Amino acid sequence: MTRTRTLLIMTAVAALAAVVPVALMTWLSWQQAVTLAQDDLQETAQRTLQRAERSYAQALSALQSMQADDLVPCSPAHIHRMQSKVVTTSSVDQIGYFVDGRMRCTSWGPSDGSIAWGTPDHTTADGAALQLDVQPRAAYGRRMLSLRLGQYDALMDPGHFVDLVAAQDLRLAIATPDGRLIAQQSLARHDLLESLLRDPRSGMDDRDLFATARSEEWLAIVVAPRGRLRDIFVGQFWRFFPLGILLAAGCAGGALWLSRRRLSLHGGLVQGLRRNELYVVYQPIIELETGICVGAEALIRWRRADGTEVRPDLFIPLAEESGLVEAITDMVIERVIADMQHLLVGDRSAHIAINLAPEDMISGRALKVIASKLAGTGIANQQIWLEATERGFMDIERARAVITAARHAGHAVAIDDFGVGYSNLQYLQQLPLDALKIDKSFIDAIGTESATSPVTGHIIDMAKTLGLFVVAEGVETEAQLAYLHSRKVEFGQGWLFSKALKRDDFIAFHEHRRALYGAARENMQNAQR
Repeated sequence: MTRTRTLLIMTAVAALAAVVPVALMTWLSWQQAVTLAQDDLQETAQRTLQRAERSYAQALSALQSMQADDLVPCSPAHIHRMQSKVVTTSSVDQIGYFVDGRMRCTSWGPSDGSIAWGTPDHTTADGAALQLDVQPRAAYGRRMLSLRLGQYDALMDPGHFVDLVAAQDLRLAIATPDGRLIAQQSLARHDLLESLLRDPRSGMDDRDLFATARSEEWLAIVVAPRGRLRDIFVGQFWRFFPLGILLAAGCAGGALWLSRRRLSLHGGLVQGLRRNELYVVYQPIIELETGICVGAEALIRWRRADGTEVRPDLFIPLAEESGLVEAITDMVIERVIADMQHLLVGDRSAHIAINLAPEDMISGRALKVIASKLAGTGIANQQIWLEATERGFMDIERARAVITAARHAGHAVAIDDFGVGYSNLQYLQQLPLDALKIDKSFIDAIGTESATSPVTGHIIDMAKTLGLFVVAEGVETEAQLAYLHSRKVEFGQGWLFSKALKRDDFIAFHEHRRALYGAARENMQNAQR
């Protein structure tokens, strides 16, 4: 990846980092506007419901009072009593008295009995019967609502139920709980109103916002055009906008800082390769049964000219992204051969493991480099092991071809850090591997209550079933070593044995372990014969 391309990508990332907070603030403003609009409609629906309940309660109270009177039916005093109730009850326009289902008199005076009770449309929890669309004689053409209790009924203007002061763009309606429309304040969309009567809910469609509220006796509906969202959204947007700008500036600045740091790290890595700032250390690999050091894993390190160390988890991914990893692999191969030629030629049982990048497991390029560098050194191919993480096996077919070629040349191939990447049994079943290295996180879980603790044993069993030998990474305690011994794990590496060592220190460590445990190993081999 060229510096120009990297700059373009980083600039795009910075721009995206600036846009995302503003887009997020816009989205939050819209969501807040929707929430506020819905809350306002819901509050209005509740107030409409309360208004309907008050009108009903007033009429019911008037009828209950009339039921308790013992005046002579339809006498002047009785009619006067009904008139008084109409005057003092704002929701009632007329009270009527019935005998055998026929009206005998009303608050207007005597009746000829020609008006009969109709069939109720709804019965309330109080036992009152509700009849819609009643046409009384003295109602000036208005359709009324009849509330009947005992021998009395009260005629009510349905408009009382939605007689509520509300915003001009709101449309109110009141209905029975089963969806029978009683009254509405201004005309709502017929299709939407019918839908809400059948299925009371709150929300919005492409034209309107709507909310409903329901009690045992009434269903309130409020509808408003979606246009009211615009004004609320604008207000919310300008409320969140300063925060969005601050976040955008912060994110863009952070992205630019990270970009410069990454570019600086990339440039430093290029210079580091040129100045030989990268070096190799060797993590000893121990044969657990005997304690002998059988080899090491070659690990790349980077110390800048100012003496600061750069962590491998920072510069290795950068090297893979920028195409520098091949140069690093070649450097490791050259350094291993130069550092370990004498040891490997003198001890044919020893080996050095070299880590290959995912690209090398696809292209096979590293195999050619190793073959050319080993020529004439006296080091056997079998003494150079190859390790790759699971990312290197994503392309199964190409990885199989490279592994097959590597094993044909005599190299052992291991899957590194098993269990923390794209762990998939097909890698073990379909690839001709020799070894499996258990990641340190699973070794740390040994003897603990961690959820991953049982996984370690399953990985070991799986490897042995497939005929792979096992290398445990990150062994740090005697308890872990005892567990690995009990599971007959062949090899281990970790600070319990030694930290990663420089060339001379590793050679000294290897010779010391060989001298210390070599006799025990020979005795064991003789006993097995």
